[in-house]
Amino acid sequence: MFKNIFGIAVTSLFLASASLNSQAEDAPLSVSVKRLSLESAQRVAQATIDECRKQGYQVSVTVVDRNGIPQVTLRDTLGPPVSVSISKDKAYTSANFFAPSGGLDRLKGSPLYNRDGLAMMAGGVLIEGGGQVYGAVGVSGAPGGEIDESCAKAGVAAIVEDLEMGDL
Repeated sequence: MFKNIFGIAVTSLFLASASLNSQAEDAPLSVSVKRLSLESAQRVAQATIDECRKQGYQVSVTVVDRNGIPQVTLRDTLGPPVSVSISKDKAYTSANFFAPSGGLDRLKGSPLYNRDGLAMMAGGVLIEGGGQVYGAVGVSGAPGGEIDESCAKAGVAAIVEDLEMGDL
């Protein structure tokens, strides 16, 4: 009986190993990742600042790539100094969770919720277009996260049509 069980186990391991090897052989040797150009990231950041100015607020904005690494950070003339790091954290959070930073209430109470570098509050949104995620934009400095988020959405809107058309 032991030989029978041992034989089944060895056969199962062999089949699983062969399946993994087959999958590895079919896997591409590299991957292509679309990224925003510096100019596109600057357009998002400036359009975000412009929208918040229209609403009467001076803020900070950070545009990050899909990994959460900053590409552009702007602080308006009277934007609160603390808003620089908060905008970065909102953008980083959005990029790493592939979701708006304010939409992560489900993580309340988890160890991630209070982790340094994450900001699970409104103001960070994804930069998406043509079925691709390019990064995120985070805003801080307005008197509420909903206002920060509306400015961020306006920033993304400045390039989304070009992203959809593949013109960037």
